[in-house]
Amino acid sequence: MDQNELSHTLDYNTSRERLAMPEYGRNVLKMVEQLKAIPDKAKRTEQARAVVKVMELLNPQVHSQDNFEHKLWDHLYMIAGYDLDVDAPYPCPVAEEFATAPVPIPMKGTRIKAFHYGRNIESIINLLCEQPDGEVKTEMIRALAIYMRQQYLIWNKDSVADETIFADIEKISDYRLKIPEGISLSKIAGDANFSRPGMGINVGQPGSARNRAHKNYKRPFKKK
Repeated sequence: MDQNELSHTLDYNTSRERLAMPEYGRNVLKMVEQLKAIPDKAKRTEQARAVVKVMELLNPQVHSQDNFEHKLWDHLYMIAGYDLDVDAPYPCPVAEEFATAPVPIPMKGTRIKAFHYGRNIESIINLLCEQPDGEVKTEMIRALAIYMRQQYLIWNKDSVADETIFADIEKISDYRLKIPEGISLSKIAGDANFSRPGMGINVGQPGSARNRAHKNYKRPFKKK
């Protein structure tokens, strides 16, 4: 058998009918198609109840939902293409209710100028532009620059000069905000460690406090 003949004998899911409820699999779809072909309505209803039980076993997390039995029957109707004549405890849902397009989420219209700082930093800089010059504004710029330096080091582990942060502030503000002369940032501690969101610091490292505590732990002596 050559390659072309082999490709014609294989049956791929990509060439099959699209599943309305993929979580139940194609075997449930075949069950539903077979019960739809049953001419006797009473027998068809009996088999529909059996299919619902199978769907319950295949999708046990449905039990965490309110009125889960109603949802299972809705899923059965959806798999059947909303064309199933049985004496079900619940009416067939309306297909149009499930075919509505999702409501689009409104997005910000303006482009973020510096992704590693985020949009909130831009908002803070815009507010600082409106503040009157003075000692209070200078200290606010200093605090912002220290925070921006920390965010910079989270995504770029190399050291960063204060002038780089100051230049970023002026650039993000479209040069409306000028860095006061003589301003400087506090020094970064030598053991400082900045981690990305969701990442623990020193987790699993040999020198971490947790591992040191586990290593130094001594099992209590059990008296005989």
